[in-house]
Amino acid sequence: MSPLEPHSPASHDIAALWWGMLIVAGIVFLGAIGMLIVGWVRRDRRGLPLIGESERFNTGLVVAFGIVIPAVVLVALFAISDLVVIRDTEAPAAGSASLTVTVIGHQWFWEARYPGTPAVTANEIHIPVRTKVEIRARTADVIHSFWVPELNRKIDMIPGQVNRIELDAERAGVYRGQCAEFCGFQHAHMAFAVYAEPRRRFRAWLANMSKPARPPAAPAARQGMRYFMEDGCAGCHTIRGTEAGGTIGPDLTHLASRQTIAADTLTNTPANLLRWIESPQSVKPGAKMPGLGLGAARFHAIVDYLAGLR
Repeated sequence: MSPLEPHSPASHDIAALWWGMLIVAGIVFLGAIGMLIVGWVRRDRRGLPLIGESERFNTGLVVAFGIVIPAVVLVALFAISDLVVIRDTEAPAAGSASLTVTVIGHQWFWEARYPGTPAVTANEIHIPVRTKVEIRARTADVIHSFWVPELNRKIDMIPGQVNRIELDAERAGVYRGQCAEFCGFQHAHMAFAVYAEPRRRFRAWLANMSKPARPPAAPAARQGMRYFMEDGCAGCHTIRGTEAGGTIGPDLTHLASRQTIAADTLTNTPANLLRWIESPQSVKPGAKMPGLGLGAARFHAIVDYLAGLR
């Protein structure tokens, strides 16, 4: 998650600004150190510095290095950051982006929707590579902050307001994101991943995400589906194509296609999925998912069902 490893036009501007500020700050710092050394070397019998031959000369140094140069540097950096970098990292003009994704922050997971399609996913945002994608970010509860440092700057997600940012990955890859505003007990475990992929692969992914869940074929998975509907899971989660229509937790329609669960906390394997649904508080203390205490047989059957949701 380093902003100094840019992979988009916007993040290149941010990295260039950072390096420029570091260079300028380094020069100013070295200048100050140099003045201190000169003052220490050229001192009178009382130990007072004699940098210049006259009081007027010394006053000029103070004015130049203490007022004029810092003012010029700060104004120049402000102009570059405010008039150039912030402008270039803003969201695209309305209607100019090739794709729009709505991202909703929850305590503690990310919901991603693709307007114009029924596709909904959680904690994994897929975008086509070398394509301007407008992210429309909002929150379902408290203030969150959406940040993918390798692709762009952060934006806050404020209740009652929609903020926008552009993602434009230069090459295919996985870019980690994180909530950058303290949002509660599990703030540190509120991560997500942006998958930038070739356009053909992205279109295939979106088409699959838009489909409802396939009915389970295996007997154990069918039994798990019945337990899922009967034992409270369907009250919090949606699985399109079934009776499950809960909106408190993430949409699970294609859960098995995701690489991670619990907001990038665990790798999505059957063992980790079992661990998560059996005892969510041991994985993410404070998470809003309760431990249902259904017994090993029911939990294993539910995992069989969820593992088939591709």
